[in-house]
Amino acid sequence: MKFRKEFDSLGMVLVPVDKYWGASTQRSNKHFDIGDFLVRPIVIKSIAMIKKAAAIVHTKSGDMEKKISTAIIKAANEVISGKLNDQFPLKVWQTGSGTQTNMNVNEVIANRAIEILGGKLGSKKPVHPNDHVNKSQSTNDVFPTAMHMAIAIRAKGKLIPFLKLLNSELGKKAKQFSKIIKIGRTHLQDATPITLGQEFSGYHSQLSKCIKRIEFALEEIYFLAQGGTAVGTGLNTKKGFDKKIVNELKKIT
Repeated sequence: MKFRKEFDSLGMVLVPVDKYWGASTQRSNKHFDIGDFLVRPIVIKSIAMIKKAAAIVHTKSGDMEKKISTAIIKAANEVISGKLNDQFPLKVWQTGSGTQTNMNVNEVIANRAIEILGGKLGSKKPVHPNDHVNKSQSTNDVFPTAMHMAIAIRAKGKLIPFLKLLNSELGKKAKQFSKIIKIGRTHLQDATPITLGQEFSGYHSQLSKCIKRIEFALEEIYFLAQGGTAVGTGLNTKKGFDKKIVNELKKIT
């Protein structure tokens, strides 16, 4: 296997030449080589959406050169599509804030953007993983936002629709079995008669309430931390950045 040299504040790191990640990811992959549970693709996708949204906002506000933001957006789109899924090797077992995963996404998008612009992988020129891809962001707002987005996307796109489909079938069975009489059971023994339809109507009712509880809980998930940066004050962002990036995320998702 061939390697290239990448550098960070701790020094030089050897990174496989066919990988887009950089020094931070390589160090994390070495020091947190625990278990087999990778960070889920939906979380990576959500982080990439944040990077894309940030680049769009910076372009509109004139805070980022258009050729750089365009390359970042193109690279982010490749991550979002799943094309670069093999570039995210980190396990879920890492430092508590998710810094390594945020940097993994920053480095992959930066190096892919550099490649798009004809640059050299690992050079951090003309696209820097922190100064450009992570501009106006912190792991402390990116990762919580990505978790909320991942939960909402999966709940709205898969969990709730599938639960509703299941519940619809339970409702149909409640009607279909309405004339089938059976013995109800309590305390591990026969009790009183009940129809199988009544039994299934109980399942249907219970699942209906479960769906409502999930939908109610999602109302809090829709609140995003993005724009708060390191400690929630929005330090190092322009006024209004939080609202602008959330508006872009609405369009992207």
